Amino acid sequence: MLSVSNLSVQYGKRILFDEVNTSFTQGNCYGIIGANGSGKSTFLKIIAGDIDPTSGHVSLEKGKRMSVLSQDHFAFDEHPVLETVLMGNKPLFKLKSELDAIYAKPDFSEEDGVKAGELGADFEEMGGWNAESNAATLLSSLGIKDDSHYTLMKDLDGKAKVRVLLAQALFGNPDLLIMDEPTNDLDFDTIGWLENFLANYNNTVIVVSHDRHFLDAVCTHVSDIDFGKINHFSGNYSFWYESSQLAARQRSQQNKKAEDKKKELEEFIRRFSANVAKSKQATSRKKMIDKLNVDEIKPSSRRYPAIIYTQEREAGDQILNIENLASATDDGTVLFKDCHINLSKGDKVAIISKDSRAATAFYEILSGNAKADAGKFDWGITTTQAYLPLENAEFFNQDISLVDWLRQWSKTDEEREEVFVRGFLGKMLFSGEEALKSCKVLSGGEKVRCMLSRMMMIRGNVLLLDEPTNHLDLESIQAFNIALKSFKGTVLFSTHDHEFAQTVANRIIELTPNGIIDRYTTLDEYLADKKVKELRQTMYK
Repeated sequence: MLSVSNLSVQYGKRILFDEVNTSFTQGNCYGIIGANGSGKSTFLKIIAGDIDPTSGHVSLEKGKRMSVLSQDHFAFDEHPVLETVLMGNKPLFKLKSELDAIYAKPDFSEEDGVKAGELGADFEEMGGWNAESNAATLLSSLGIKDDSHYTLMKDLDGKAKVRVLLAQALFGNPDLLIMDEPTNDLDFDTIGWLENFLANYNNTVIVVSHDRHFLDAVCTHVSDIDFGKINHFSGNYSFWYESSQLAARQRSQQNKKAEDKKKELEEFIRRFSANVAKSKQATSRKKMIDKLNVDEIKPSSRRYPAIIYTQEREAGDQILNIENLASATDDGTVLFKDCHINLSKGDKVAIISKDSRAATAFYEILSGNAKADAGKFDWGITTTQAYLPLENAEFFNQDISLVDWLRQWSKTDEEREEVFVRGFLGKMLFSGEEALKSCKVLSGGEKVRCMLSRMMMIRGNVLLLDEPTNHLDLESIQAFNIALKSFKGTVLFSTHDHEFAQTVANRIIELTPNGIIDRYTTLDEYLADKKVKELRQTMYK
């Protein structure tokens, strides 16, 4: 399907890829993983033809059509929504445009009629007469209502644009589908729809994502970028992660007998295969159990941050009481209202909403940065809150080193302060000279890691987290996930990372324009509950 030959990419002295030779075959879904800066997005751009490698080449099988999820949210601003989706199938859209131009001619001739007939036959063979209805169905499945299908793209908000561009990429059953972070800005319901769509997709998919649940649901292979190479492994992300950890442990067990190691590997594959056999992916896509093999997997070169949250003091029984809280946007759009919540000690609550602005407004009110339109709330007198906001730019507007930046929240005496601060930075992989660079030059992921260091230092007994996995790599998300599961305090968090929410939350609170839904349950149980589904439909009307 797609072959990569002798591919090398070098920027100055930095080598991203070194003589990579690999192929992506028909009917498989490849999840591209790698540490931040390893070249995941660069690789997708090379495949799509957006940038050229330093050397080598990429070849797509003749006659096959590639579709790429667009990252330019303004490229189609002057086009209607439905037309934008149709443009995803370039050969079909070109033919349609030619037909439209002929039929629009004021002096339509007999020769034009013959030409239109020839083009119409080709158009029919490509499924053109059903194209608009198929595009409309895709849009509706992704939450774009019928009355928006003829709206100009420039009149949609950013989140709706993302969904239209996703529909564009999926439209027309492309032979090769390339997607970079397709779940960004999607809610759990839409991500679930996309997982089912791709799990039943018979063509080839190459995807970059930091959503572990998504990778587990759709991938038949993991393509690991490490040491300047790309290696494919049968199985999903969880299999790759657990097997790479196992490989690292076995490498360190110098005295363990080869026979014992083999038994451990066989037991691992049996356990994983049993889990895979129960998944929707194993029944709807190629079964991969027979191909599971950890013999080729090497310990990863990745580093995992050490995220450990402790409380300065344990909170009492009264954590937070909210009465009749409400918030709306400047144009009067109700984000949530009639919000009554009594937070119990040790609750780990996933705050969800179809409108992500609702969760952000909720946290900004609770943290004292914004005022509610109605209602009140009271924090327990023994609580101390540590807040990770969605936007963190205001924290990084000074040109100071990371040591001096984190020192602002230190409570240690000056003599020990630098060692103390460097310890927290080191846990988040800022060691040595890294800790002395300016906080103004940090990437998005580095800023979030600094904010996590700050929260560890504050040692609050209540954590408020608005989309904490944004900008983080898989290694940081994994470490953060484990840290929250073991945290003894109380947590309020919002995330689009399904695995994060499923494994951390013991309570789900959904903010809607007509009140809240509050259940002590896991995310999967909440989304599957028929009564909750009916209630959600009512609350969003």
